[in-house]
Amino acid sequence: MSAYPVQVSNLSPSTTKEHLHEFFSFCGKITSIDHDASEQTATVHFEKPSAAKTALMLNGGSLDGSTLTVTSEKEHHDERPTSAGDGVHFEQSDKPRAAIAAEYLAKGYQLHDQILQRAIELDSQHGISSRFLSYMKSLDNTLGEKVVGHDKTISGHVQEKLSQATQQAKAVDEQKGYSKQASDYYTRAVSSPWGQKVFQFYTTTSKQVRDIHEEALRIKESQSSKPADIGTASTGVGTTAPPLDPTVHTTEKPLA
Repeated sequence: MSAYPVQVSNLSPSTTKEHLHEFFSFCGKITSIDHDASEQTATVHFEKPSAAKTALMLNGGSLDGSTLTVTSEKEHHDERPTSAGDGVHFEQSDKPRAAIAAEYLAKGYQLHDQILQRAIELDSQHGISSRFLSYMKSLDNTLGEKVVGHDKTISGHVQEKLSQATQQAKAVDEQKGYSKQASDYYTRAVSSPWGQKVFQFYTTTSKQVRDIHEEALRIKESQSSKPADIGTASTGVGTTAPPLDPTVHTTEKPLA
């Protein structure tokens, strides 16, 4: 049994173990779920403490129309990897919390702005995993050479000449189809005309609630345009979460 459990209460009577797995798998790899339908409670066991910590961020989120209470009897700490690894293999739990929150919104789950602000604060306190940063920076360099020339990066060149570089990137992408050939959301996103915004969102801890909402819309649009390519490869979660419904999104004003 995992050493990293969280307790979930106030579940809807309609919530099943499968619903719980779909919902909490955004946080990271789940090893097991103990679901007590009669008590409307569950214990979700995660493989890593960072995943459990992300799950605690979701206290007050909504699942099947019920507001969840997510707690833990022990404190969970983020892992601190000693190296960035190869920059390619990262796990769902390596992603920034703000990015995970955006994935929830893109799939149609309801997270109020207080939870989004909590995600931003966690990223600010604990940083972004070196594995994920290494991956995003490798994309920036690789795609930069393809789109804007040798020894260039997408982010650096766009900073130099925003409009010109954006149009150039779009033209080259349309001609050579880098984003269409890409196997994951991040490659397509970084090589897109708004790649600089995406790159900054995933590599900096300086964010606002509205940035999470904007990234959620980008993810949703990508899922709509390429449903066969996105899905588990881009988000690390199942594809049976409910479709995006504007009625479930919070209408609260973004926090500064």
